[in-house]
Amino acid sequence: MLLRKITLEEFGAYRGKQSLDLTVKKNKPIILIGGLNGCGKTTLLDAIQLALYGPRARCSGRGSKAYETFLRESINRQHDPTRGSSVTLEFTVTVDGKEHYYKVIRSWHTSGKSLKEFLNVFVDNDYEDKAKPGRRAEPDAKFSRLLSEGWADHVEDLLPLEVASLSFFDGEKIESLADPERAASVIESAVHSLLGVSTVQQLRTDLLALQRRQKLSDEEQHLMDSIHAQETERDSVQKELETASQKLAQRRTELRNATRTLESLERKFEREGGGLFERRVELEQDKKRAAERLADLRSSLVQIAAGPLPLLVMGPQLKDVRKQAKREQSAAEAGQVLDVLVERDEWLLDLLPEDAKSDVIKKLEEDRAKRSKSTTLKVDLGLPHDALAQLSVLDEVLVRDESRAAELLTLAAAATEEVDQLDRQLAGVPEQSKVEAIQAAREEQLQEFSRIQAGVTRDEERITELKRRREHVTAALERAHNNFVKTKVKAEEVERIIRYSEKARGTLERFGEVLLQRHISRLEVAVLQSFKELMRKQGLVQDLRIDTGRFMLTLSDSDGEPIDPGRLSAGERQILAVSLLWGLMKAAGNRLPSVIDTPLGRLDSRHREYLVDRYFPHASDQVLLLSTDEEIDEYLLGRLEKSVAHTYTLVHDDSNFTTSVVEGYWWNSGAQNVA
Repeated sequence: MLLRKITLEEFGAYRGKQSLDLTVKKNKPIILIGGLNGCGKTTLLDAIQLALYGPRARCSGRGSKAYETFLRESINRQHDPTRGSSVTLEFTVTVDGKEHYYKVIRSWHTSGKSLKEFLNVFVDNDYEDKAKPGRRAEPDAKFSRLLSEGWADHVEDLLPLEVASLSFFDGEKIESLADPERAASVIESAVHSLLGVSTVQQLRTDLLALQRRQKLSDEEQHLMDSIHAQETERDSVQKELETASQKLAQRRTELRNATRTLESLERKFEREGGGLFERRVELEQDKKRAAERLADLRSSLVQIAAGPLPLLVMGPQLKDVRKQAKREQSAAEAGQVLDVLVERDEWLLDLLPEDAKSDVIKKLEEDRAKRSKSTTLKVDLGLPHDALAQLSVLDEVLVRDESRAAELLTLAAAATEEVDQLDRQLAGVPEQSKVEAIQAAREEQLQEFSRIQAGVTRDEERITELKRRREHVTAALERAHNNFVKTKVKAEEVERIIRYSEKARGTLERFGEVLLQRHISRLEVAVLQSFKELMRKQGLVQDLRIDTGRFMLTLSDSDGEPIDPGRLSAGERQILAVSLLWGLMKAAGNRLPSVIDTPLGRLDSRHREYLVDRYFPHASDQVLLLSTDEEIDEYLLGRLEKSVAHTYTLVHDDSNFTTSVVEGYWWNSGAQNVA
């Protein structure tokens, strides 16, 4: 199965009609779709599943909402809900060497308080491209009409819903598959659905149904009613068992966490150095903040000292400069007056008679000589004419900086005192107090550990009881079937059918066991090989086994000792989960697409490179990566680009909360202007 194209029309944040070409190329199986958080990557993953499975789709945004409510809320908020939305998915499936082209159009719109949904499925060239949201397209052939009506059953033949969870997954959530309890259900589902073991079981069930399909007498009807009642009881016990198993898995996770916490407290208690940990951490944080505050204050003081503040130590010199500026200003003013007096004296002499000029000239020359003395300075620094104004501004700056420096010095002294006080407090923590604090925490954790362990024991006893009930009901049901079969042997034909069907069921049972063991062995090799290809620590895991009874996954080190997955780091658990999914896809022949949302969360740079180089190009024949710019960054894009068929970027407009699809990735030419 290969996805070819997806078209979203007024779906979620996608405004208008947005299409993505998902066709892959030779040696280029990757479709890279970038988008920041909240831009619609998960919505795109939901759209694929919604198109295929409708109300059964496991969409992340649905939760516990009713299907109609989910569809109503999926219509773009800026779009008229009466005109509706649609999701169109086009894909190809190869059956018996022939490729078939499918086009699935799921559309819906509101009508008053109700919501109407339409599904149109076309195969190969048997469709008209006229389907619009809220309008039912009429296919050209009766086959397409029948296919649309029976699509829920038909899609299970193409891609079963349980198998789809292995093809469409959220990278941030797959770490949970590293838990043996949760991984067991995934492995069991994959082996039965993806690898064909369920087909053998279905054949056995069909043969049993063949035995039942005979004309029933009153006695036989009574037996059938008894069988139906026991089947109902068996299904009820099975549901209770599944619920109890989930609860037990959760409690075991809590128990592992409590065990790790208790072991940590035990180590601290032995060292006698972990007491008052919370108080010490608080004091150290206070000291760190005080030290940072002191450093900031000192930095501010240095900045002020880099200004005119040091001129305060040159008070007398500044005073002399101010006096000199006044003298130079007076001299300059006197010089200007002399020039004016010369002109005035010449004008005055012109007005006087000749006999009076000599006395007046003498008096005027004496006056100018007297004034000329004030323009002569012993020292002339050539200060600018606005020197006095500049000195006044400097005085104001110095007053301001002096006040600020005094304030900073006061704060710095207080911060220094606070740091010293915190140092004294940290140095004065008594050893006995540490022991008492650790002991109290240890006792409290022991009580918590005992409480959780008791809960685990109760859950295990409950599961054991339910398994006994299931075995009892199953045995009673088998006896009822045998009794029913005996009553049916009334004629040679009936006897022959029953005899051969029983023989075939036995053969199929043995064949199923052999087939299961074969697939499990292949799967063990594929998962272990995948894990070693992706792990940075090559010697961490040397062996991997899967129990054919419980489908539990067990890891072993080089000494053959089991490894608790809870001891692995978050990144290593994610690598283990990815290896499990990759191994399943390898065992299935890589015939299904892999759609991975948030593929590189919680991984270090080395593991990211391993996934980019070794996993994504080989994960399947088609790989859709929904990534942020921090996961597949420019460096990883360069390593991945040779395997990429198409790149897209989901651009979100924060002003109207809508998303559009742009060709190219952030660092490709088609998306360089994407913010």
